[in-house]
This record gives sequence, structure tokens and C-alpha cells, in this order.
Amino acid sequence: MSCDSFRPSSPRWFFLPGPRGRGFFSTLSFWRGLFCGAALLPLVGCGSAELQEHEIVSPELQPEDFFSGVLTAHGVVRDRRGGAIRQFNADISACWSDGVGTLDEDFVFDDGEKQKRVWTLTPGSNQTFIATAGDVVGEGVGRWSGSAFVLDYTLRIQLEDSTVDVRVDDRMYRISEHVVVNQSQMTKFGVDVGEILLTIIRHPETEVQCAPD
Repeated sequence: MSCDSFRPSSPRWFFLPGPRGRGFFSTLSFWRGLFCGAALLPLVGCGSAELQEHEIVSPELQPEDFFSGVLTAHGVVRDRRGGAIRQFNADISACWSDGVGTLDEDFVFDDGEKQKRVWTLTPGSNQTFIATAGDVVGEGVGRWSGSAFVLDYTLRIQLEDSTVDVRVDDRMYRISEHVVVNQSQMTKFGVDVGEILLTIIRHPETEVQCAPD
């Protein structure tokens, strides 16, 4: 069976990161990539090795330090072939209470679509965090060292009449006091289905409105 001859049974869309709107990736592109073989991505073990490489790099990307207050994000979504298919901006309000962080993210895409996600970051041992959100399956695991923060989780994506779970490998690097760059690799069965590239900027001059303790 050739790549071009394969057709899915229905014209669904792949939605990331939210359940509504024009999807990031078409199911046709995804299933072609799955059956025709895409490059395998490095998984958690490689992420741990990469953290060690950044252990002595500054400035430190301590989550409760950088992800605090008002932030904005600006990025592009790319398909598995590297083509840019969507652009977006996001407003983020990040608050911490008793060591637990809440990141409230509001996305606006270039076609006007709006999406929302709220993360909860709970500290663990050895510079780790447990990350949860409404469309995340179970718990994600975040680890930071030096200037790098790696977050691995499974995202549940709502299709027209079903769902699909996609693994996400977020790799963040703090390049200055107020700027982090992030690469999100997405895989299904270990096969590359796309990525998100974005820049996150802190705005310490703007006061965030946090819920009272």
C-alpha cells in the first residue's frame, strides 16, 4: 500500500491543544505518517540526559521563579514535514500557593479560534513537578535542571466522534531573565506527528490577579 493511496474512513481533524475549532493536523496526514513511517523521536531517557547537559547553564529555569505573574506566549504549529500550519498568541496568568502553581492559559489563533488550558504544578522530589490539566491523561512529569525544564505528558484530543491520546515532550530553555524558548514534540506510537515552537515572555511590570489563599 502506497502512502498516497491510503485514505482514512472519515474526514476527521486532529485538535491541539483544545477540543474545538479548526484542527492543527488533519487525520489524513496523521494516518499517512503513521503507516508510512516517520522518524522516531527521543523519549524520556534522552530528556534526562539533556537536563544533565544544562545543569550548570544559567539563568536557572526554576518553574516557580519564571512561571510567576503575567506572561505571554507566541508560537507556530508545524506538521510532521516541518511546514508551518498555524500561528498563535497566548496570555498566561501564573500564581503559586503553598508551593503549588496554577497556570491559566488563553490561546488565540491566527484564524480567530480561542482555546483555554489550566495547568496545576505540584512539586515532587529532586526538582520534579507533577503536572495536571483538564485534557491531560493522568499526570505529566516535569523535571528541571539549570536552564532547562522538560515536561512529558499525554494529551487527550477530542475528534468529531472519538478521542485520541498523543504523547507530548515539552523542552524549555531559559535564554534570559524574562524569555524562555519551548519546543513541543508530539508523537503517536513513537511516530512524529508534529511540533509546536514558541517563545514565552515574562512581564514583571504587570500585576497578576491571583485568587486569595
